[in-house]
Amino acid sequence: MEAILCIDFGSTYTKLTAIDLQGEQILGTSKGLTTVEDGIMVGFEKALASLTALIGPVEFTEKLACSSAAGGLKMVAVGLVPELTAEAAKRAALGAGARVLGVYSYELTKSDLAEIKAVEPDLLLLAGGTDGGNRDCILHNARMIAEHVPGVPVVVAGNKNARDDIEAVFDQQGIYYKLVPNVMPRLNELQVEPAREAIRGIFMEKIVEAKGLAQVEELVGGILMPTPAAVLAAAQVLSDGTDRSVGIGPLIVVDIGGATTDIHSIGSGEPTKPSVVWKGLQEPHAKRTVEGDLGMRVSAVSLWETAGTRRIAKHLPDFQGSVEARCRTLQDEVSFVADTPESVAFDEALAKTAVEIAMERHCGVVESVYTPMGLFLSQTGKDLSECKTVIGTGGVLVHSANASELVGAGFYTEDNPTCLKPLAPHVLIDRSYMLSAMGLLAERDPELALRLMKKYLIQSAEVRHGA
Repeated sequence: MEAILCIDFGSTYTKLTAIDLQGEQILGTSKGLTTVEDGIMVGFEKALASLTALIGPVEFTEKLACSSAAGGLKMVAVGLVPELTAEAAKRAALGAGARVLGVYSYELTKSDLAEIKAVEPDLLLLAGGTDGGNRDCILHNARMIAEHVPGVPVVVAGNKNARDDIEAVFDQQGIYYKLVPNVMPRLNELQVEPAREAIRGIFMEKIVEAKGLAQVEELVGGILMPTPAAVLAAAQVLSDGTDRSVGIGPLIVVDIGGATTDIHSIGSGEPTKPSVVWKGLQEPHAKRTVEGDLGMRVSAVSLWETAGTRRIAKHLPDFQGSVEARCRTLQDEVSFVADTPESVAFDEALAKTAVEIAMERHCGVVESVYTPMGLFLSQTGKDLSECKTVIGTGGVLVHSANASELVGAGFYTEDNPTCLKPLAPHVLIDRSYMLSAMGLLAERDPELALRLMKKYLIQSAEVRHGA
């Protein structure tokens, strides 16, 4: 047997997935509480002991890892116009698996730089101007970054006509940087893949060591990517297929975590109605949004502050306590596991609320526009109304008997008719935490990753539904 071990060093738990490559099966999965303060290997050793007890001792030929421990990959994006190059930079960062702490537009001020320093980003993405367009703004921002945040690596993905001058500034100040093609070479045209790859490269080269994760280097031979990037990679392989095998088509992944709720969508998102005109920035085929105020534990208070008591309480008809107080307790006890009917119901209410809001933010909207030629319908963002598959992942879904109902809170409703959420998709639940593992495996063998996802996500779901 040839087996590999896929490891996800998460912000709350370290999750292991053992895969038999020859037998094309998942041997087993396990998890252990991540302890960055005491050493990240503590959680790994606990998870490995549980896995060994489950499947017996196995000699792994390779170990692949991703990580969102210690806050994951924290980034700040800088561009020129908020709706254009700044938004393009943000999308590139999110697609690379980053947690975007701030997006800045126009010329950076000293107060902007003070804010950036305060959030302690791992990486800066500097964009601005289409190729041949405005170069003054990105040059100003490069000089400000070099002067005020010299210790943070920078990916430069802006106006190519400003590169020589930016290189001179950064070289003179000893800034660590990488130059990549412009994220927006022409107006409303996105080119985010080169920036994504550069971000991943710096993550592996610099940031893993800075977060104290270097101790796992000998074990796994390096952290390959941030966990959200692994999930997005798996979703893209499952949706688009490989050179040899067809995928399942457009899909959405809903990932509910303790700190964030992430939505990934794979597909064009073009208008599904012929009368609708698409406007605004081009949407990426593989899109990710991350909502740092919508989490089940670390961000429970932020979720309450964002949603309000009534929005959460509508999912808790029999709850008599204080929603705010319960959220504060959960945020203080991030390792708490719901084990009573009341605590489970509260967790599920938080999950429904998080999914509902996160999907509203991710999906496009359609609105009426009056012109001299008459009434038009205008779409901004992705139309996901006809998406047929939604995959749910995250602890609250894995352990819930009502997982499809929780995911369904993010579907289209008549009380919000302009939001282009999916109408009636098929729901799959990633009960084996396999998506991040499949994203790692896809780096080595996308064909096998696709077959395993079809086997464990789709075929197993069909068996359960038909039972």
